[in-house]
Amino acid sequence: MESLRDILDAAARGEFPPPDGRTTVVPQPSPRDAGVMAFTAHSVVFTDEDPRWVYDTLRALDCDPLAATMNPRFLAALLERTGRTTECVDAVLVAAPLPGEAPLPLKEISDPRHPRIAYARVRRDDVRAWTAQGGVLVTGRGVAGRLEVSVEIDEDARHRGLGRELVAAARHLVDEPLWAQVAPGNARSARAFQAAGYRQVGAEALLRTR
Repeated sequence: MESLRDILDAAARGEFPPPDGRTTVVPQPSPRDAGVMAFTAHSVVFTDEDPRWVYDTLRALDCDPLAATMNPRFLAALLERTGRTTECVDAVLVAAPLPGEAPLPLKEISDPRHPRIAYARVRRDDVRAWTAQGGVLVTGRGVAGRLEVSVEIDEDARHRGLGRELVAAARHLVDEPLWAQVAPGNARSARAFQAAGYRQVGAEALLRTR
């Protein structure tokens, strides 16, 4: 059986699960992370729950089968069964690393008590962070060990393209695909990632321990 990491690595290469309308259930990659990832006409549920329960629950839904895994009733049932919580369904994007130095001056943060590092360490491992004038860039290993990036821009530095510059600079700091999760309603952030060369590969609902 393919693992979630196998599926993600293939997606980063542009190779996706078959668009056959089916759902694949794989084990959780870690006790921390469970959830659902939807690709085009194929979904992946990563959970340690009984796969038969997943398939039976999906079949019982009165909705478009292609959208069943992201249907609020299925997600609510999965949350109830696992005792977990979630925030929202995110768009998932990925970009390849870029050679050379980052085009933006960055200073790495070494203090683990920095609020952005402390926040990220709840959700990721091997967290690193850098500051730039007006913003913070954070990387860390999230779902299935994939390398993820996030940024935070100071209020008085917004609307100047700094977010795009930061996520573009992040591609020069790594030697493997870099992943990002963006709330669908955050159009500004989505545009910044896309302008920096990140491409959307699917959508994701993460279930976190309480």
